Amino acid sequence: MVIDQLDGDGAANDPGAAARTLMRGCGQATLATHHTGQDASLVGWPVPTLVLVGFDLDATPLLLISRLAEHTRNLEGDPRCGLLFDGTGGHADTLTGPRLSLLGRAVRDGDDRRLARFIARHPSASAYAGFADFALWRVEARRGHMVAGFGRISAIPPEQLRLPPADWAELAEAEAGIIAHMNEDHADAVQLYATVLLERPAGDWRMTGIDPEGCDLRDGTHSARLPFRRRVRDGETARAELVRLVKQARAA
Repeated sequence: MVIDQLDGDGAANDPGAAARTLMRGCGQATLATHHTGQDASLVGWPVPTLVLVGFDLDATPLLLISRLAEHTRNLEGDPRCGLLFDGTGGHADTLTGPRLSLLGRAVRDGDDRRLARFIARHPSASAYAGFADFALWRVEARRGHMVAGFGRISAIPPEQLRLPPADWAELAEAEAGIIAHMNEDHADAVQLYATVLLERPAGDWRMTGIDPEGCDLRDGTHSARLPFRRRVRDGETARAELVRLVKQARAA
């Protein structure tokens, strides 16, 4: 991989930045809820399930889940939950790989912009997003427990797990235009991001999302995360970083 390491306000030694990077790179997570079903002997017991996950620009996790699922009914009864983000893939010894346990409170969310971000990240969700039993939920973080490897453990407060509005509010307004422009007018640059900077196989790579710390790419069922060297907060700084990255790719 030839992409630059994050520096400046995205320092790699910042546990919050490391946690957000790990989360944003995951397409799925283990969701733990409290059993609230009819079996009184199991009420309050933890129920782990696998869910697709997306993210708002501030790194708040997003879930698109059905009321027919036990975990959704559990959240309606008790919104406290946990999410495990696993970044240990590719490590010979998985215990040397990073993982994040996030404690939070799930809140049903009707924001169309957040729903659009989730569907862009998981296009298959468009087939059921309009069903009456499905709804978008966001998980408001209360605490993070980051294990970056043996002895590298951090407790992360909620304000470090998400970015403040000043970092993403302007970018949210520009996001749709940036993505359309890159996919329609600079598809060659998107291919270079994936194949050169991220060393992924050639394909029909498209940009699906952008946030202050990077952008998300997808080719069919394959996804990739391209981190930025510096945090971007609006359309102009995003453009400058995307241009820098394509120059880096062409030079490589």
